[in-house]
Amino acid sequence: MAVPKALIPQLASKFRALLPELDERQRRLLLATEARSLGHGGARAVATAAGVSATTVHKGIAELEGRLESAPAGRIRRPGGGRKRVTERNPGLLPALMTLVEPDERGDPMSPLRWTIKSTRNLAEELGRQGHAVSARTVGKLLRENGFSLQANVKSLSGEQHPDRDAQFHYINAQVKEHQAAGEPVVSVDTKKKEMIGQLPNPGRAWRPKDDPVKVEDHSLFFGPDQPRAIPYGIYDITADSGWVNIGVDHDTSAFAVASIRRWWGSRGRADYPSATRLLITADAGGSNNYRYRLWKYELAAFAAETGLAITVCHFPPGASKWNKVEHRLFSHITMNWRGRPLTSHEVVVKTIAATRTRTGLRVEAELDTRDYPTGLTIPKDEYAALPIEAHECHGSWNYTVLPEVRPAATQSAPAMDEILDLLADPSLTGMSRQELAKMTARLCPDQLAQAERRAFERRGGARIRAKGSGGKVFISDSARVLLTVLYLRQVCPQYVLAELLNVGESGIANAVAETARLLHERKVAIMPTPLRFMSAEPLLKYLATGETPPPSPAELLSDPSLTGMSREDLQQMVERLTIRHAAQLEKLRYQRRGDENRRPNLQVFQQKIMNSDRILVAILAVRRIASRKLLAELFGVSPRTIGNTLLEVRPLLKEDGYVPVVTPASKRLYTAEALFASIGIHDPKTLRALG
Repeated sequence: MAVPKALIPQLASKFRALLPELDERQRRLLLATEARSLGHGGARAVATAAGVSATTVHKGIAELEGRLESAPAGRIRRPGGGRKRVTERNPGLLPALMTLVEPDERGDPMSPLRWTIKSTRNLAEELGRQGHAVSARTVGKLLRENGFSLQANVKSLSGEQHPDRDAQFHYINAQVKEHQAAGEPVVSVDTKKKEMIGQLPNPGRAWRPKDDPVKVEDHSLFFGPDQPRAIPYGIYDITADSGWVNIGVDHDTSAFAVASIRRWWGSRGRADYPSATRLLITADAGGSNNYRYRLWKYELAAFAAETGLAITVCHFPPGASKWNKVEHRLFSHITMNWRGRPLTSHEVVVKTIAATRTRTGLRVEAELDTRDYPTGLTIPKDEYAALPIEAHECHGSWNYTVLPEVRPAATQSAPAMDEILDLLADPSLTGMSRQELAKMTARLCPDQLAQAERRAFERRGGARIRAKGSGGKVFISDSARVLLTVLYLRQVCPQYVLAELLNVGESGIANAVAETARLLHERKVAIMPTPLRFMSAEPLLKYLATGETPPPSPAELLSDPSLTGMSREDLQQMVERLTIRHAAQLEKLRYQRRGDENRRPNLQVFQQKIMNSDRILVAILAVRRIASRKLLAELFGVSPRTIGNTLLEVRPLLKEDGYVPVVTPASKRLYTAEALFASIGIHDPKTLRALG
């Protein structure tokens, strides 16, 4: 018997009230019970009233009658019910995902994700491109199921450790205990991170009224040319658990570091240790208190002479700065004290540091240091060698004592450099009058500024983030760069002589010369060598003062016509022709080795083993078989291999120039310097000794 149609609306009303309160299995069994009570046609009527499939109703009836296995207790469906897992439907999905998230050395090197952050969204997009359509949420679920999680980098790799690292830690500990037991001061020193002054954001949060945060600049990377900065140099007294911070405003140099220690001693150290005769300083291996810096030890010697203290310095090994107590006993508390507070002035920096306190008793004092500390100062080797420094038996470069015996002379100042530059501008050295040199300098200075901007742009890879003038001070002026380049290209003296005269580092001279030499090359300005050669500063200064010329160089003597087979004028013309072609040949060779013919010429200036003009002379003497390669190497202070390379480079140029050497008989080849110079009439032993 069919179910009356009027009964269906009643069933639908009943189901709307009950079904939302039941789970899937309960709904299925309820519908099956109603269908069985209605008899024939009940399954279709119930399915219509409930809005479900008739198959669902028939499955429920089968479960009630035992013809279909029911779900276990506590489950809604039998095991295996529902949609299949995405990994079952797509077996290649999980291997593809694991390939993408494996370390780079094992994953696909051509994958677009190799250099992209591996977020679940990017992973899902890449899987889709590979034919595995999946959502970012499913990717995250699969990663968690396979043991992955979001993790940050962990700073646990200390790199290659020095073999004396552990021994140095033990030695520092022993020195600290020995000084403390004797009642002598022990301090830990270092420079804290530089801080820009202004309404700039500072990491961290601080309590303030609700919805009233401190407003700061949104572009904190741009600083104007006059933007002040603070350079905190900390001195932490390990025994007294007290800190003293000198806040500089110029540069973090070795002179500033020792000046900070000197101010601490005058403000606190002398009062806290009135009977002290020694001072132990523990410091990092780098920074302004670098154990390799001459200026650091030079200034310490001056400080020791002033105070009468024997200053012992123990440096932590490279890469071990985090063990320096000033870092976690002083600087960390300062950082926490000014968190979330803009450092709007030097006064704010000083007062904030001075207000640093801890529950363990740390007290900090701070002072502002407005003095200038220029960069680029160096200490001559002879002055450094005279310093009263005693290296310890245990790693003497890291552990040494500066004795209060000799007070070094004051560091050379800027006026002394100006005087030396004025002397070096002598026309006999530059090959031009002072007026001509001034005109060349005036032409090149604008190009030097543009060149510096271009080079800085290339290094940054974009526009500057600091305004021009906000960096370090230039120690070698633009006019000095032009003069030094002219002197170097004229081969008056090597770079180390110029560095010694100006009391600056050799790298500064090399960079200055290289940059200006490029400009001269672009402008096609030729600077020809001079026969005057000075291999040290003393004869050069003596020449400028008295006009006394140095003894002739080996190259000048070996240019004798009886050795070269041509007049000095013809030799000079050949040298001028071939030097330019030789330089082009070397540059072409560099291009070929780099595999890039379109790169800009590399005009960096390096300390040459043998000058280019001398290479031509050496090749002529070698092809004429005047002297052996070994003798030529001794005369020019190079190795026989360098002479051989010179022949390989210059001999083809001589052939192209049409030079036909007159070869001397093998019986007349000379093998000693005495015999060679005797052949041109030089027998004076003093002259031979001067030639080396």
